[in-house]
Amino acid sequence: MSGAGEPGRPGEPPAADRYKWIALSTTTLGTLMAALDTNIVLIALPSIGRSLPGTSPFDILWILMGYSLITAVLLLSLGRLSDQFGRSRMYTLGFAVFTVGSALCGFSGTGSELVVFRMVQGLGAALLLANAAAILTDAFPPHERGRALGVNQISIVVGAVTGLLLGGLLTGTLGWRSIFYVNVPIGLFATLWSAYRLKELAELDQVQRIDWAGNVTFGLGLTAVLAGITLEALGVVPLDTLLLCLAGGGALLVAFVVVEHRSPHPMIDLKLFRIPVFSGSNLAIFLNSLARGAFSFVIVFYLQGPPRFLSPLAAGLFLVPVSAALATLGPVSGILSDRYGSRPFAVLGLLASAIGFFLLAGIGPATSFEGLLPAFLLIGAGLGIFASPNRASMMSSVPPRRRGVAAGTGTTLMNAGSTLSLGLAVLVLARNLPASSLAAIFTGTSAEVPANFSAAGFLSGIHLVFLISGLLLLVGIVPSVLRPDPVQPPGRDRTAGGQDDGGPTDAGRRRRRS
Repeated sequence: MSGAGEPGRPGEPPAADRYKWIALSTTTLGTLMAALDTNIVLIALPSIGRSLPGTSPFDILWILMGYSLITAVLLLSLGRLSDQFGRSRMYTLGFAVFTVGSALCGFSGTGSELVVFRMVQGLGAALLLANAAAILTDAFPPHERGRALGVNQISIVVGAVTGLLLGGLLTGTLGWRSIFYVNVPIGLFATLWSAYRLKELAELDQVQRIDWAGNVTFGLGLTAVLAGITLEALGVVPLDTLLLCLAGGGALLVAFVVVEHRSPHPMIDLKLFRIPVFSGSNLAIFLNSLARGAFSFVIVFYLQGPPRFLSPLAAGLFLVPVSAALATLGPVSGILSDRYGSRPFAVLGLLASAIGFFLLAGIGPATSFEGLLPAFLLIGAGLGIFASPNRASMMSSVPPRRRGVAAGTGTTLMNAGSTLSLGLAVLVLARNLPASSLAAIFTGTSAEVPANFSAAGFLSGIHLVFLISGLLLLVGIVPSVLRPDPVQPPGRDRTAGGQDDGGPTDAGRRRRRS
């Protein structure tokens, strides 16, 4: 098999041109699997709650949040390991770990076991997500990265929405365990395919070290915040404990920033945030994820909870327009941003999504599909327009040898924002509902509406969640407007696996000095 930089046979495209499509198809499969498994579980949560013995509302929430938390906490360190040991090698390992975790989830005997095994899945997902964007950025030249990253980023949300449909179908016909078993044959194939076809194009950095202090402070800080929010929202602990968890978690996150400034091998390379494009793009990513991370969670319980009680499959079908709008406009925005710049598309996408969320903030207890359609289309279209141009500008703004860490930083902020969004949504809903009603909804027993259930309170909480989402997206427009578009000097990235497109690498400086 010819190398990525070798010419092909007569009449064939160059090997580099062939390889970039291999890289795109392989990374898209990985990100699709990782994203799909978030919502495929969401739609099955009521069935899981009913069938697994001793499953508490806290378990139900952490089946979702544990997966996202592990992914968010480990992404940066895994991106650093990838810069050291090879992005393709670590990506292949991600497929293997994700497949093993899926099989273990299917064998779970209790809710607590499922939470733990979902964290194993989250480790595999982190390995996949930490490397996908870096592999693509290495494989594609600058003028094609927006399109490639657009296809890859679309797979994340398409997978998330498709998971609602597939989860409803599998759960209703084969039982909830099938949603995990279906990953096993796909994961086995993907592991072998990735090991055989992916190449290492990047110059590896063998002096990387793991920032253990940074990992501990970041992981414990985020966990403390999320645990306090969910425990208090479900009535397990008093408000004082929530405030203590928020204070302790916040202190640990501040300590994390201090540790990163002093560490010789920081988990987050804070120097990258001196690049205006990188810092502005990442702030927009975080605010966008914080705004929309709980969207599917809230809307699914709106559709399946009182007074509608739709089936899982019917609820998933309601969300098809979100996926359709995203899949249609995502590639288009990536292609256009390669030609006209990323900033106007990032701004337009955030604005469209904000309008969609403001429309949802006025829905009634049984708003029709037609009434929900405009909001769903705007939310899906907005993310499609925003995601790939914003991601492409972020990745193109950093030196090639830092792309693993850069990709991990962006995806970490995306996952951290989404995880926090879920916790905050539960907290907002809890302010308007008794803990018993919230627990009944989350554990799949909401068909037996508690006597003290307030439909008006449930709907008011949903309105407030979506209103906050719209406001956060408007705030996210600010860094998108203020940051410049990245400038790509001619000749700086001559190959598909270009060696210097975002700034001089150490090796490049040494070559020029000599």
